[in-house]
Amino acid sequence: MQQAHPFSRFVAILGRGKTKQRHLTLEESREAMSMILRGEALPEQIGAFLMLLRLKEEAPEEIAGFTLGARETFDLPENIPEIDLDWSSYAGKRIQLPWFLLSVLALSNAGYRVFMHGTEGHTPGRVYTSEALARLGFPSAGSLQEAANHINARNFAYVPLEVLSPRLREMIDLRPILGLRSPVHSFSRMLNPFNAPTMMQGIFHRGFMDIHAGAAQILGQPRMAVFRGEGGEIERRPNKPTVVWTTLGDAEPSSETWPALLADPHQEADENMQINDLIDMWRGTADNPYAEASITGTLAITLRTMGKADSIEEAQAQAEHLWAARDKDYLPLKGTGDVPLSDRRSA
Repeated sequence: MQQAHPFSRFVAILGRGKTKQRHLTLEESREAMSMILRGEALPEQIGAFLMLLRLKEEAPEEIAGFTLGARETFDLPENIPEIDLDWSSYAGKRIQLPWFLLSVLALSNAGYRVFMHGTEGHTPGRVYTSEALARLGFPSAGSLQEAANHINARNFAYVPLEVLSPRLREMIDLRPILGLRSPVHSFSRMLNPFNAPTMMQGIFHRGFMDIHAGAAQILGQPRMAVFRGEGGEIERRPNKPTVVWTTLGDAEPSSETWPALLADPHQEADENMQINDLIDMWRGTADNPYAEASITGTLAITLRTMGKADSIEEAQAQAEHLWAARDKDYLPLKGTGDVPLSDRRSA
């Protein structure tokens, strides 16, 4: 009789039917993801595992365990830099430019040390973070050691997921094959390889707010905020109220509703999506009330999450001051040219 594969027990836990299936425990989740990333699970098992999780819907304990399992596989530098803020970017933008990048660069320009990670190319017709950053003069790091060097040189680094974990990138790329997103899209946002005390999360589906907040609580993340951002990125929609869930260590998550910053609740899509508009906005040569409100609004939530402000009003005032005080010559601007989104769609 053929012996059961070691990974099969995790598939069995999830697939025993409505009356017998259960969530994986924190330790089971950690072990399962460690096995996958070490190459100890078969492709058929991985596909079944991911889709059973998707059907059941993942629990905070599972997201936390998967995160811990992934963290065990990172090739960390010998001297890990001190980081203020971990920022994930896994969605891409299709309606508005990634204004949140200017929020992040304003923070690094002000002296905060920011580590950003993400992925790109999984959905056609979107502007992705690595592309925009390259145009702004901030190329991706090819290793965590190079990321540490970037942090030490200019307070900012961006690392693609395939550098953090090639296997995780392969799993995200299974989406068009399996037809559904998988838990990798959720827990990859929580990888935080340099153990920053503050972690920001942006999601698209409201139902995942409590899952992310609960996972952060289990992980004991000192400070974490999650909200439904524009396009699923960490970007405040200034024309609508924003509910922000915050987790402080192992305390129960709390929620706070941030008011809209603009009176008009409607915002037309940007049909051109010219990355040069980001440059003009940073330099102060563009007049775009929506963009400015998005930038300062995202900054405000971040500053409050970091513990820099005691109220929404104080956070917004600090954000507006920080944005106004930015060095308008800060961007290295090594990229050339610009490609409208309409051209990308037809490419």
